[in-house]
Amino acid sequence: MQHDTRKTRGRPKAWDDKAAQNTVKSLDRALEVLIALGEMQGGTLSEIATNLHQSPATVYRVLTTFQGRGFVDFDRQAQVWSIGAAAFLTGSQFLRRTSLVERARPIMRDLMEATGETANLGIERDGKVLFLGQVETHATIRAFFPPGTVSAMHASGIGKALLAHMDDARQRRVLAAGKLEQFTPHTLTDPEAMIADLHAAHARGYAFDGEERNMGMRCIAATVHDVSGDAVAGLSVSGPTSRITDDKIAPLAHAVTEAAARLTAAIGGAPR
Repeated sequence: MQHDTRKTRGRPKAWDDKAAQNTVKSLDRALEVLIALGEMQGGTLSEIATNLHQSPATVYRVLTTFQGRGFVDFDRQAQVWSIGAAAFLTGSQFLRRTSLVERARPIMRDLMEATGETANLGIERDGKVLFLGQVETHATIRAFFPPGTVSAMHASGIGKALLAHMDDARQRRVLAAGKLEQFTPHTLTDPEAMIADLHAAHARGYAFDGEERNMGMRCIAATVHDVSGDAVAGLSVSGPTSRITDDKIAPLAHAVTEAAARLTAAIGGAPR
């Protein structure tokens, strides 16, 4: 008997149909718990339930299910739940499937050695910056953005670099999609001031985060482009204001833009 091979392609006819009947609501709610736990970087049952506006009993069932698969861990002494090794291993498959991270690694290492500051790689996902990789400086005081960290675009060097290469309409859509939260006194929260800052970043070829996310920390970022010339990622160096002083911004920006150009070439890209 001959089988219909069309059924083995892994998706039903209604693949693009996002109707409610094509989603598993219990799975969706469970993933909300896992995502929230990651964003909270751990928490007690009551903290997680309060954060999600769900009952502790429901959240507990989800957590114990994930625990059984190794996606979450539970510290009995502290009564704290946290992301488990299985979640990391599953998530790391995303990094393995893209040549961007592989190509970036040696370039980021060279950038760190040349500048003495931590080098970072990030992309835009759902209006936020998703950090894909980092090469830490040998210095004692340093920035720390492990792979998987998510940050607000308007208060991030990489985020602002990527925003600066969007057209005006898309810039405004991304900025309007979320509140421009004020993290420090230096954070730009006025949309028009942010747009002006992005235009300046585009003109000079790099973006600058001057203590806009964390007091005492600065970041300089440039964009990486694909074959079509679109900005698909950002490369940056970040460090304390005591080392990234005003007179160091220009030479650091030169090193970052050169590294971004190398990575663009390595993935077959061409900057506009």
